[in-house]
Amino acid sequence: MQLIAPQGAFDLIRLPLRRNELLQPFDAADEYLLTHLAEQGLPQPDSRVLIMNDSFGTLALALSDHRPDAVSDSFLSRQATQINLERNGKTQDAIRLLHSLETLPEAYDLVLIKVPKTLGLLEHQLISLRGHLRPDAQIILAGMVKMLPASVWQTVERLLGPTTTALARKKAKLIFAQAIALENPPPSPYPVRYRLENTDFWIVNHANVFSRDSLDIGTRFFLEHLPSGLGPCEIVDLGCGNGVVGLIAAQKNPEATVHFVDESYMAVASAKENFAAAFGNDRKATFQVGDGLKAFESESADLILCNPPFHQQYLQGDQIALSLFKDARRVLRRDGEFWVIGNRHLHYHQTLERLFGGCAVVAANPKFVIHKTRKKR
Repeated sequence: MQLIAPQGAFDLIRLPLRRNELLQPFDAADEYLLTHLAEQGLPQPDSRVLIMNDSFGTLALALSDHRPDAVSDSFLSRQATQINLERNGKTQDAIRLLHSLETLPEAYDLVLIKVPKTLGLLEHQLISLRGHLRPDAQIILAGMVKMLPASVWQTVERLLGPTTTALARKKAKLIFAQAIALENPPPSPYPVRYRLENTDFWIVNHANVFSRDSLDIGTRFFLEHLPSGLGPCEIVDLGCGNGVVGLIAAQKNPEATVHFVDESYMAVASAKENFAAAFGNDRKATFQVGDGLKAFESESADLILCNPPFHQQYLQGDQIALSLFKDARRVLRRDGEFWVIGNRHLHYHQTLERLFGGCAVVAANPKFVIHKTRKKR
Protein backbone atom coordinates (compact mmCIF):
# COMPACT_ATOMS: atom_id res chain seq x y z
CA MET A 1 0.00 0.00 0.00
CA GLN A 2 1.14 3.53 -0.64
CA LEU A 3 1.62 6.25 1.96
CA ILE A 4 1.60 9.83 0.68
CA ALA A 5 3.31 12.10 3.22
CA PRO A 6 5.12 15.44 3.08
CA GLN A 7 8.38 13.46 3.11
CA GLY A 8 7.42 11.55 -0.05
CA ALA A 9 5.43 8.61 -1.41
CA PHE A 10 6.29 5.19 0.02
CA ASP A 11 5.29 1.64 -0.94
CA LEU A 12 4.72 -0.33 2.26
CA ILE A 13 3.78 -3.83 3.40
CA ARG A 14 2.77 -5.17 6.79
CA LEU A 15 3.61 -8.53 8.35
CA PRO A 16 2.60 -11.29 8.47
CA LEU A 17 1.97 -11.21 4.74
CA ARG A 18 -1.53 -12.14 3.60
CA ARG A 19 -3.11 -12.35 0.19
CA ASN A 20 -5.39 -9.44 -0.66
CA GLU A 21 -4.34 -7.55 2.47
CA LEU A 22 -6.83 -4.80 3.32
CA LEU A 23 -5.15 -3.52 6.48
CA GLN A 24 -2.80 -0.57 6.17
CA PRO A 25 0.80 -0.74 7.43
CA PHE A 26 0.35 2.77 8.87
CA ASP A 27 -2.35 4.69 10.72
CA ALA A 28 -3.61 8.24 11.13
CA ALA A 29 -1.17 8.79 14.00
CA ASP A 30 1.77 8.09 11.66
CA GLU A 31 0.35 10.53 9.12
CA TYR A 32 -0.31 13.21 11.75
CA LEU A 33 3.20 12.90 13.18
CA LEU A 34 4.88 13.11 9.75
CA THR A 35 2.77 16.14 8.81
CA HIS A 36 3.62 17.87 12.08
CA LEU A 37 7.34 17.24 11.58
CA ALA A 38 7.21 18.73 8.09
CA GLU A 39 5.28 21.77 9.32
CA GLN A 40 7.89 22.38 12.04
CA GLY A 41 10.89 21.79 9.80
CA LEU A 42 11.92 18.70 11.75
CA PRO A 43 14.21 16.90 12.01
CA GLN A 44 16.87 19.53 11.56
CA PRO A 45 19.80 18.49 9.33
CA ASP A 46 22.16 17.66 12.21
CA SER A 47 19.57 16.13 14.56
CA ARG A 48 20.04 12.69 16.02
CA VAL A 49 16.66 10.97 15.76
CA LEU A 50 15.26 8.05 17.76
CA ILE A 51 12.04 6.26 16.80
CA MET A 52 10.29 3.80 19.12
CA ASN A 53 7.57 1.22 18.34
CA ASP A 54 7.33 1.91 14.61
CA SER A 55 5.28 -1.18 13.75
CA PHE A 56 6.22 -1.64 10.09
CA GLY A 57 8.95 0.94 9.58
CA THR A 58 6.68 3.71 8.26
CA LEU A 59 8.25 6.53 10.28
CA ALA A 60 11.79 5.24 9.92
CA LEU A 61 11.45 4.97 6.15
CA ALA A 62 9.95 8.45 5.79
CA LEU A 63 12.81 9.89 7.88
CA SER A 64 15.54 7.63 6.52
CA ASP A 65 17.49 10.56 5.04
CA HIS A 66 18.23 11.54 8.66
CA ARG A 67 19.60 8.04 9.43
CA PRO A 68 17.49 7.49 12.56
CA ASP A 69 17.81 4.81 15.20
CA ALA A 70 14.67 2.66 15.52
CA VAL A 71 13.87 0.63 18.64
CA SER A 72 11.28 -2.12 18.78
CA ASP A 73 10.53 -5.23 20.81
CA SER A 74 9.08 -6.92 17.73
CA PHE A 75 10.96 -9.16 15.31
CA LEU A 76 8.15 -8.66 12.78
CA SER A 77 8.59 -4.90 13.05
CA ARG A 78 12.30 -5.23 12.40
CA GLN A 79 11.70 -7.55 9.45
CA ALA A 80 9.00 -5.31 7.95
CA THR A 81 11.26 -2.27 8.26
CA GLN A 82 14.02 -4.03 6.34
CA ILE A 83 11.60 -5.17 3.63
CA ASN A 84 10.10 -1.69 3.28
CA LEU A 85 13.54 -0.11 3.00
CA GLU A 86 14.36 -2.44 0.10
CA ARG A 87 10.98 -1.86 -1.59
CA ASN A 88 11.70 1.87 -1.59
CA GLY A 89 15.28 1.72 -2.83
CA LYS A 90 16.93 2.43 0.52
CA THR A 91 20.02 0.65 1.82
CA GLN A 92 19.81 -1.33 5.04
CA ASP A 93 22.24 1.01 6.78
CA ALA A 94 19.86 3.96 6.32
CA ILE A 95 18.33 2.99 9.69
CA ARG A 96 20.04 1.54 12.73
CA LEU A 97 17.70 -1.11 14.14
CA LEU A 98 17.84 -1.81 17.87
CA HIS A 99 15.83 -4.23 19.97
CA SER A 100 14.14 -3.34 23.22
CA LEU A 101 16.80 -4.72 25.58
CA GLU A 102 19.76 -2.98 23.95
CA THR A 103 21.25 0.10 25.59
CA LEU A 104 20.68 3.24 23.55
CA PRO A 105 23.99 4.02 21.80
CA GLU A 106 23.94 7.81 22.02
CA ALA A 107 22.01 10.96 23.00
CA TYR A 108 19.17 12.28 20.83
CA ASP A 109 17.72 15.62 19.77
CA LEU A 110 14.38 14.25 18.61
CA VAL A 111 12.55 11.23 20.03
CA LEU A 112 9.38 9.94 18.32
CA ILE A 113 7.34 7.33 20.19
CA LYS A 114 4.33 5.44 18.89
CA VAL A 115 2.49 4.66 22.12
CA PRO A 116 2.53 0.85 22.58
CA LYS A 117 -0.39 -1.21 23.83
CA THR A 118 1.56 -2.34 26.88
CA LEU A 119 1.98 0.52 29.36
CA GLY A 120 4.88 -1.34 30.97
CA LEU A 121 6.82 -1.20 27.70
CA LEU A 122 6.26 2.55 27.47
CA GLU A 123 7.43 2.91 31.07
CA HIS A 124 10.57 0.87 30.33
CA GLN A 125 11.31 2.94 27.23
CA LEU A 126 10.88 6.27 29.00
CA ILE A 127 13.23 5.11 31.75
CA SER A 128 15.75 4.01 29.11
CA LEU A 129 15.87 7.58 27.78
CA ARG A 130 17.58 8.83 30.95
CA GLY A 131 21.05 10.02 30.04
CA HIS A 132 20.29 9.76 26.32
CA LEU A 133 18.65 13.12 25.68
CA ARG A 134 20.56 16.14 24.44
CA PRO A 135 19.80 19.59 25.89
CA ASP A 136 16.45 20.87 24.58
CA ALA A 137 15.59 17.45 23.14
CA GLN A 138 12.07 17.24 21.70
CA ILE A 139 9.96 14.20 22.59
CA ILE A 140 6.73 13.54 20.69
CA LEU A 141 4.36 10.64 21.36
CA ALA A 142 1.70 9.67 18.83
CA GLY A 143 -1.31 7.39 18.96
CA MET A 144 -5.00 7.03 18.23
CA VAL A 145 -7.17 8.90 20.74
CA LYS A 146 -9.06 5.81 21.91
CA MET A 147 -5.74 4.12 22.71
CA LEU A 148 -4.40 6.97 24.86
CA PRO A 149 -5.88 6.65 28.36
CA ALA A 150 -5.00 9.04 31.15
CA SER A 151 -2.40 6.54 32.38
CA VAL A 152 -0.23 7.38 29.34
CA TRP A 153 -0.06 11.09 30.24
CA GLN A 154 0.50 10.24 33.90
CA THR A 155 3.36 7.87 33.08
CA VAL A 156 5.07 10.38 30.79
CA GLU A 157 4.81 13.20 33.33
CA ARG A 158 6.02 10.97 36.17
CA LEU A 159 9.08 9.76 34.27
CA LEU A 160 9.96 12.70 32.01
CA GLY A 161 8.17 15.92 32.82
CA PRO A 162 5.24 18.15 31.79
CA THR A 163 3.20 17.37 28.69
CA THR A 164 1.07 19.32 26.24
CA THR A 165 -1.08 18.05 23.39
CA ALA A 166 -2.12 19.07 19.91
CA LEU A 167 -5.69 19.02 18.68
CA ALA A 168 -6.79 15.62 17.43
CA ARG A 169 -6.80 14.94 13.68
CA LYS A 170 -8.58 11.94 12.18
CA LYS A 171 -8.93 10.54 15.72
CA ALA A 172 -5.15 10.70 16.22
CA LYS A 173 -3.31 12.73 18.82
CA LEU A 174 0.20 13.99 19.53
CA ILE A 175 1.67 14.44 23.01
CA PHE A 176 4.67 16.72 23.51
CA ALA A 177 6.83 15.94 26.52
CA GLN A 178 9.31 18.24 28.19
CA ALA A 179 12.13 16.27 29.77
CA ILE A 180 13.31 17.71 33.06
CA ALA A 181 16.01 16.56 35.46
CA LEU A 182 14.01 14.74 38.13
CA GLU A 183 15.47 15.11 41.62
CA ASN A 184 14.54 11.56 42.62
CA PRO A 185 13.79 9.61 39.45
CA PRO A 186 11.91 6.40 40.21
CA PRO A 187 13.93 3.22 39.71
CA SER A 188 12.99 0.81 36.97
CA PRO A 189 10.60 -1.86 38.23
CA TYR A 190 11.63 -4.24 35.45
CA PRO A 191 12.00 -7.09 35.20
CA VAL A 192 9.32 -8.12 37.70
CA ARG A 193 9.26 -11.48 39.47
CA TYR A 194 6.62 -13.72 40.98
CA ARG A 195 6.53 -17.27 42.29
CA LEU A 196 4.69 -19.64 39.98
CA GLU A 197 1.82 -21.12 41.93
CA ASN A 198 2.13 -24.74 43.08
CA THR A 199 5.84 -24.81 42.14
CA ASP A 200 9.21 -23.70 43.45
CA PHE A 201 9.86 -21.70 40.27
CA TRP A 202 10.38 -17.94 40.35
CA ILE A 203 9.26 -16.31 37.11
CA VAL A 204 11.04 -13.30 35.58
CA ASN A 205 9.06 -11.04 33.27
CA HIS A 206 10.44 -8.16 31.25
CA ALA A 207 8.26 -5.13 30.61
CA ASN A 208 6.47 -6.22 27.41
CA VAL A 209 5.54 -9.75 28.49
CA PHE A 210 1.85 -10.64 28.55
CA SER A 211 0.39 -11.02 32.06
CA ARG A 212 3.56 -9.65 33.54
CA ASP A 213 2.63 -9.68 37.23
CA SER A 214 0.92 -13.04 37.67
CA LEU A 215 -0.12 -16.22 35.87
CA ASP A 216 -3.06 -15.54 33.55
CA ILE A 217 -6.11 -17.78 33.80
CA GLY A 218 -5.78 -19.20 30.29
CA THR A 219 -2.19 -20.33 30.83
CA ARG A 220 -3.12 -21.75 34.24
CA PHE A 221 -5.77 -23.92 32.55
CA PHE A 222 -3.30 -24.99 29.84
CA LEU A 223 -0.66 -26.00 32.42
CA GLU A 224 -3.15 -28.28 34.17
CA HIS A 225 -3.56 -30.40 31.04
CA LEU A 226 -0.13 -30.54 29.40
CA PRO A 227 0.93 -34.06 28.34
CA SER A 228 3.56 -35.92 30.36
CA GLY A 229 5.75 -39.01 30.02
CA LEU A 230 6.49 -38.55 26.33
CA GLY A 231 10.08 -39.78 26.52
CA PRO A 232 12.81 -38.37 24.26
CA CYS A 233 11.14 -35.84 21.95
CA GLU A 234 11.29 -32.32 20.57
CA ILE A 235 8.76 -29.90 22.12
CA VAL A 236 8.17 -26.35 20.86
CA ASP A 237 6.65 -23.60 22.98
CA LEU A 238 5.35 -21.46 20.09
CA GLY A 239 4.70 -17.83 21.01
CA CYS A 240 6.33 -18.67 24.31
CA GLY A 241 5.91 -15.40 26.19
CA ASN A 242 7.76 -15.86 29.47
CA GLY A 243 8.17 -19.57 28.73
CA VAL A 244 5.96 -20.92 31.52
CA VAL A 245 4.24 -23.44 29.21
CA GLY A 246 7.54 -24.84 27.94
CA LEU A 247 8.94 -24.81 31.46
CA ILE A 248 6.15 -27.01 32.83
CA ALA A 249 6.24 -29.20 29.71
CA ALA A 250 9.95 -29.74 30.39
CA GLN A 251 9.22 -30.63 34.01
CA LYS A 252 6.57 -33.16 32.95
CA ASN A 253 8.80 -34.63 30.24
CA PRO A 254 12.35 -34.92 31.64
CA GLU A 255 13.81 -36.48 28.46
CA ALA A 256 12.46 -33.83 26.11
CA THR A 257 14.33 -30.99 24.44
CA VAL A 258 12.26 -27.80 24.55
CA HIS A 259 12.46 -25.01 21.99
CA PHE A 260 11.16 -21.55 22.89
CA VAL A 261 10.25 -19.09 20.14
CA ASP A 262 8.51 -15.72 20.15
CA GLU A 263 8.62 -12.56 18.07
CA SER A 264 9.19 -10.45 21.20
CA TYR A 265 12.78 -9.95 22.33
CA MET A 266 11.62 -9.37 25.90
CA ALA A 267 9.56 -12.56 25.87
CA VAL A 268 12.44 -14.77 24.73
CA ALA A 269 14.81 -13.13 27.22
CA SER A 270 12.30 -13.84 29.99
CA ALA A 271 11.86 -17.46 28.88
CA LYS A 272 15.63 -18.01 28.79
CA GLU A 273 16.11 -16.61 32.29
CA ASN A 274 13.22 -18.65 33.66
CA PHE A 275 14.43 -21.93 32.17
CA ALA A 276 17.97 -21.36 33.41
CA ALA A 277 16.70 -20.58 36.91
CA ALA A 278 14.61 -23.75 36.94
CA PHE A 279 17.04 -26.26 35.42
CA GLY A 280 20.47 -24.64 35.22
CA ASN A 281 22.54 -26.46 32.61
CA ASP A 282 20.88 -29.83 33.21
CA ARG A 283 18.35 -29.63 30.38
CA LYS A 284 18.51 -29.09 26.64
CA ALA A 285 16.67 -26.07 25.32
CA THR A 286 16.91 -23.48 22.56
CA PHE A 287 15.65 -19.89 22.49
CA GLN A 288 14.86 -17.99 19.33
CA VAL A 289 13.40 -14.61 18.45
CA GLY A 290 11.70 -15.04 15.11
CA ASP A 291 8.66 -15.02 12.87
CA GLY A 292 6.83 -18.06 14.15
CA LEU A 293 8.56 -21.27 13.05
CA LYS A 294 9.93 -19.89 9.77
CA ALA A 295 13.49 -20.75 10.83
CA PHE A 296 12.63 -24.33 11.90
CA GLU A 297 13.20 -27.30 9.64
CA SER A 298 10.17 -29.16 8.29
CA GLU A 299 9.09 -32.22 10.28
CA SER A 300 11.43 -31.47 13.19
CA ALA A 301 9.04 -31.34 16.19
CA ASP A 302 7.00 -33.99 17.98
CA LEU A 303 4.81 -31.67 20.02
CA ILE A 304 4.01 -27.98 19.52
CA LEU A 305 2.23 -26.06 22.28
CA CYS A 306 0.64 -22.70 21.50
CA ASN A 307 -1.37 -20.01 23.24
CA PRO A 308 -1.61 -17.69 20.22
CA PRO A 309 -2.12 -13.94 20.50
CA PHE A 310 -5.32 -12.67 18.92
CA HIS A 311 -4.11 -9.09 18.57
CA GLN A 312 -1.25 -7.28 16.88
CA GLN A 313 -0.68 -4.15 18.90
CA TYR A 314 -4.21 -2.66 19.05
CA LEU A 315 -5.63 -4.67 16.14
CA GLN A 316 -7.57 -7.83 16.94
CA GLY A 317 -7.77 -10.63 14.40
CA ASP A 318 -6.72 -14.15 13.52
CA GLN A 319 -3.86 -13.31 11.14
CA ILE A 320 -1.12 -14.10 13.69
CA ALA A 321 -2.80 -17.32 14.84
CA LEU A 322 -3.36 -18.52 11.28
CA SER A 323 0.30 -17.92 10.41
CA LEU A 324 1.40 -19.89 13.49
CA PHE A 325 -0.98 -22.76 12.71
CA LYS A 326 0.42 -23.08 9.18
CA ASP A 327 3.96 -23.07 10.56
CA ALA A 328 3.03 -25.82 13.02
CA ARG A 329 1.61 -28.03 10.25
CA ARG A 330 4.89 -27.81 8.33
CA VAL A 331 7.21 -28.32 11.32
CA LEU A 332 5.39 -31.24 12.96
CA ARG A 333 6.67 -34.73 12.31
CA ARG A 334 4.25 -37.36 11.07
CA ASP A 335 1.91 -38.24 13.96
CA GLY A 336 3.21 -35.21 15.87
CA GLU A 337 0.64 -33.26 17.87
CA PHE A 338 -0.29 -29.58 17.94
CA TRP A 339 -1.96 -28.35 21.14
CA VAL A 340 -3.71 -24.96 21.14
CA ILE A 341 -5.57 -23.07 23.84
CA GLY A 342 -7.89 -20.18 23.04
CA ASN A 343 -10.98 -18.31 24.16
CA ARG A 344 -14.14 -20.10 23.14
CA HIS A 345 -15.31 -17.23 20.93
CA LEU A 346 -12.21 -17.58 18.70
CA HIS A 347 -13.42 -20.93 17.32
CA TYR A 348 -9.92 -22.24 16.60
CA HIS A 349 -11.32 -25.71 15.95
CA GLN A 350 -12.66 -24.55 12.59
CA THR A 351 -9.22 -23.46 11.38
CA LEU A 352 -7.51 -26.57 12.80
CA GLU A 353 -10.00 -28.87 11.10
CA ARG A 354 -9.42 -27.10 7.79
CA LEU A 355 -5.61 -27.21 8.04
CA PHE A 356 -5.13 -30.62 9.69
CA GLY A 357 -8.29 -32.50 8.73
CA GLY A 358 -9.65 -32.71 12.27
CA CYS A 359 -9.07 -31.91 15.93
CA ALA A 360 -10.17 -33.04 19.38
CA VAL A 361 -10.98 -31.25 22.62
CA VAL A 362 -8.50 -31.99 25.41
CA ALA A 363 -10.32 -29.94 28.04
CA ALA A 364 -12.72 -27.01 28.24
CA ASN A 365 -14.21 -24.65 30.75
CA PRO A 366 -16.72 -21.80 30.33
CA LYS A 367 -14.04 -19.48 28.90
CA PHE A 368 -11.26 -21.57 27.32
CA VAL A 369 -10.89 -24.61 25.09
CA ILE A 370 -7.76 -26.72 24.60
CA HIS A 371 -7.66 -28.42 21.21
CA LYS A 372 -5.19 -30.95 19.90
CA THR A 373 -4.68 -32.15 16.39
CA ARG A 374 -2.33 -34.67 14.81
CA LYS A 375 -0.32 -34.43 11.63
CA LYS A 376 -1.57 -37.40 9.67
CA ARG A 377 0.59 -39.85 7.79
